[in-house]
Order: sequence, then C-alpha cells, then structure tokens
Amino acid sequence: MADISLAGTWAYRSYQNIPEQKVFGGGIFAFTAPSPDKVQGTLDMGNDQVLDLDGTVTAASGDAPLTVHIIGNGRDGTKTKGWEYDYHGFLGFKWPNGVDQVPSLVGTIVRAKPHDGGAAGVTASFIAVKLT
Repeated sequence: MADISLAGTWAYRSYQNIPEQKVFGGGIFAFTAPSPDKVQGTLDMGNDQVLDLDGTVTAASGDAPLTVHIIGNGRDGTKTKGWEYDYHGFLGFKWPNGVDQVPSLVGTIVRAKPHDGGAAGVTASFIAVKLT
C-alpha cells in the first residue's frame, strides 16, 4: 500500500480523545491528488456540513508510512462557515498475510478555531477506510 493513491472516497469517523470516546464526526472524504505531494477535496458530513480540504502528502520512506497533513475549512453560506480543523494521518499498515485488506488512514484531528460554543484545541482520533 506504500504506492496507494489517496484519490477517491473514504469513509471517515472520528472519536474524541477522552475516556468516553464520544463520536466527534463522521462523513465521507472525497480526495483528488493533483500531484504526488498534494491532496485536495471535501469532507461531507451531511446536513449542509462540508469542509474544503487542502493538504500535503509525504511519501513513504524506509519504515515511515505515507503521511498526510490536511487543513479543513468551512464554507461561507453553510453551517460550517468559520470552521477550521487540522488533520494529521498515516496510511495504515498493510498486513503481509491480510485478507481483502483495503487502504486506511489513521490519525488525529484538532479544532483549530472555536465555533458554535466549542473551544479551539479539542482533539480527536480518526480512521478513514477507502471506498473507491
């Protein structure tokens, strides 16, 4: 999976980094990869909640997996206006003896700007599984 393209759709789910592990968000990442070191797209959480995504990709090297750093910004005129979230993730490990394993991204997220009564700095862990 080291040479996997991030382009496509990914099922996304995040959980707050607290003992109760409350669901923080969920939706669909839709990525394009305009170049090997760039990723763009959207996170559609339904109900008029969409973030526009812009990020960088660092290729796998040695034992280090492919890494992605993405900034998600809300859209003017929608429920996400003024939102900003930062994502940092890694391509999930491909098991040599895995059966029908699909690519996954795992990582963390931080609310970069406060919104709707929620403070900046809130963190969560996420997983995204490639659909197409």
